[in-house]
Amino acid sequence: MIYYSIIINLIGFFIMNIDKKKAINNTYRIPEKNLFFICIIGGSLGLLMGMYKFHHKTKHNKFVYGVPLLLIANIIMSYSIMKIL
Repeated sequence: MIYYSIIINLIGFFIMNIDKKKAINNTYRIPEKNLFFICIIGGSLGLLMGMYKFHHKTKHNKFVYGVPLLLIANIIMSYSIMKIL
């Protein structure tokens, strides 16, 4: 569980960097639904850190409010799973 969390959050962090570079170069972007999918499957902390590190999607309300809400949901789910195990 810990290894999965580390890997998915690293993916979330670096995917924001990749999308920011694609935005600067005006090339094909990573769809927002894919970014939110990474959040849903546990990468919300990495994505949130990437948002602010790379100053990407920080003016979009659905990211500014949605990613932290998904982070809270991830924490609750992780806690629930750890409690079961």
